[in-house]
Amino acid sequence: MDVSVVGFGGIPIQGLSAVEAERVLLRAVDRGITFFDSARAYTDSEEKMGRALGAHRGRIRLASKALSRSARGMRGELEASLRNLRTDMIDLYQVHSVGTLEELERILAPGGAYEALAKARDEGKVGWIGVTGHSRPVLYKAIETGLFDTVQLPFNPIESEWEEEVLPAARKAGMGTIGMKPLAGGALRNAGASIRFSLTRGIDVSIPGMDSTLQVDENSAAGEDLSAPTAEELEGLRKEKELWGEKFCRRCAYCMPCPEGLNIPFLLLIEGYYTRYELHDWARERLRALPKTFADCIACGECLEKCPYDLPIPDLMKDAAERVV
Repeated sequence: MDVSVVGFGGIPIQGLSAVEAERVLLRAVDRGITFFDSARAYTDSEEKMGRALGAHRGRIRLASKALSRSARGMRGELEASLRNLRTDMIDLYQVHSVGTLEELERILAPGGAYEALAKARDEGKVGWIGVTGHSRPVLYKAIETGLFDTVQLPFNPIESEWEEEVLPAARKAGMGTIGMKPLAGGALRNAGASIRFSLTRGIDVSIPGMDSTLQVDENSAAGEDLSAPTAEELEGLRKEKELWGEKFCRRCAYCMPCPEGLNIPFLLLIEGYYTRYELHDWARERLRALPKTFADCIACGECLEKCPYDLPIPDLMKDAAERVV
């Protein structure tokens, strides 16, 4: 699959109107981005891409993914994606967020999700089959099966441990590598250096999420200069990595929707910027614009089951309510 090295991550356009989303997506096309990744779990992201990108279908590659683990369920998800994206073939369809070896076994067993995607590929409804996830052992095992064409994983200067075993295994297997969260969910502020870090460490296509034309311009520019980050840039990234540590929100939005209406990823990003970058006025201004903030969390625990990073979200909300003042 011949695509631009910087692709388009489809999570953030959920928060845009159809008109705003179209403006951002068409800007991406104008800037030479040809790989657009969405998911069934991203609410109306697929529909917005379908509306905006239809006239450019011959120039771009569409990717989507679904959480279903059964053949019947995956077939239904695929058919919905085809309708939403307004196409009769999706270039890459991925089994989404595989978190355990048991899940992988179920997906690959008779009657599992892979069976449906293999049949869809034979029918010409899917071009390639991929797998996504956040667990290194699980994705390493998925690579070993030899059944998947691509692997999508979080890769950035904070989460670079994938280059030790997983990325070399994928390369040896001839698989395409897709790097999600190249800016660690917005934690890293030097977009160009972060994306180039990924693209010079074994990632074929980096898919930052974008919700403004300014972000499109900045991120796509990183694909025009594939030089490794300079020593000065690496030092800046190293300092930011130390600042954030390991336990922070990557804004993957898997915890959403919150039953109490909290924008959990954005709230935790605000807390991070308030605490780590001391952007107090910036944080307060954005909190004032939100209908609900940290103190509105009732600690129901629903988000705990969804977070792939096992973050203690209710505790983080409680701490933030006391700290961000």
